[in-house]
Amino acid sequence: MRRRGAGGGLGVAARVLVPLGLVLALGGIGYFFVTYRGVTVMGEGMEPTYHRGERLVVERVDAGELRRGDVVLFHVPGRYGGAPVLQRVIGTGGDRVVCDGDRITVNGVPVDEPYVMRGEVNPGTGPYDVRVPDGRLFLLGDHRGNSHDSRFFLGEQSGSVAASGVIGRAQEGFAAPAAWGALGVLGIVVTLVGTGLGIGAYAAGRSARRSLAAVPPWPMA
Repeated sequence: MRRRGAGGGLGVAARVLVPLGLVLALGGIGYFFVTYRGVTVMGEGMEPTYHRGERLVVERVDAGELRRGDVVLFHVPGRYGGAPVLQRVIGTGGDRVVCDGDRITVNGVPVDEPYVMRGEVNPGTGPYDVRVPDGRLFLLGDHRGNSHDSRFFLGEQSGSVAASGVIGRAQEGFAAPAAWGALGVLGIVVTLVGTGLGIGAYAAGRSARRSLAAVPPWPMA
């Protein structure tokens, strides 16, 4: 049986590592750029949770995945000068949201809001009692004294916005995005290693062929 040389072993390793590395790189980096987006907080409506100038990552999610309490980046045609805005989901489709001017209840249950900026609520708003239409969201800023949110648009479908207008959901920390990015980088490293092994296998094969060609096929007299 023919014995496989060092060049053959390098070639096998290269044929395994290069495709594996490409899968990891394209999967990790591709998922990262498709799913996550870095944004800079432009206003003060989400203080004290997020401050102006703070960088955060939002994750692209389906409308059906949104839940009360999520902080979302969204866009509403005709509002906010066309700029995306960061606010918190208080009610989803079918919810009844009631505020007596101070405390908020959703479907009759008081909402615990430890994230809200303590102090005066915006004097331009008052008590409200709304039903959120299906497929839409009722959104408020955490800084209730400085947030131009659903309270100011109650005459437009109860102040709600279309869930389809959500660009992404704010991530707590950078662990998940960093993990996908690291997977992509690992894939690039594996691909480079595999490519290097392939080059080594090619060089070893050429060297072996030159050695065989230098040996005469039979003893010289």
